[in-house]
Amino acid sequence: MPEPQIRKSATLVETIYHEGGPAPETPLRRAACMTVIANPFAGRYVEEIEGFMKDLEPLGIQMAQHCIDALGGDASLVEGYGKGAIVGTNGELEHGALWHVPGGYAMRDKIAESMAIVPSTKKVGAPGARLDVPVTHTNASYVRSHFDAMEVGLNDAPKADEILLVLVMTTGPRIHARVGGLKAQDVAGKDGLR
Repeated sequence: MPEPQIRKSATLVETIYHEGGPAPETPLRRAACMTVIANPFAGRYVEEIEGFMKDLEPLGIQMAQHCIDALGGDASLVEGYGKGAIVGTNGELEHGALWHVPGGYAMRDKIAESMAIVPSTKKVGAPGARLDVPVTHTNASYVRSHFDAMEVGLNDAPKADEILLVLVMTTGPRIHARVGGLKAQDVAGKDGLR
């Protein structure tokens, strides 16, 4: 398979001080790393595409590190994560699914306590399409306070023959989380759920 051909990348960092209620002691930070690559399967149906996941692994590692760096460089501060892809209109949804393994494992390998599966989303879209990337706690998917999403997109991507790949990391729960459920400090860390 070909090495990914990168057209551009961008990193977005949000610092959230409050959502209308009292400001927390530490603001929530969210980072999204986005990379636009050529879709090697655009415009045609290819049966065997799985090998391209291996080619995406170095990019996943690089993007995961960019997210950590954007949040201050300390991976131990990362409490939430998610991933996604927007496939250009000459591609198919399955091309975005190629990002599941290289994107997810890259983040899990960089974060010490990351038993939880990395949530994801994907779609086919035109340049400027937006994607709501789901986020959950890195070590226990049932921690409700960390159920979140980050909207991402680039004005000129993906072009028809491209894929926009996304990784998202956060430093904590929603600012005013108060809907109960398992608390982050009570996670057992055994099964990725609780």
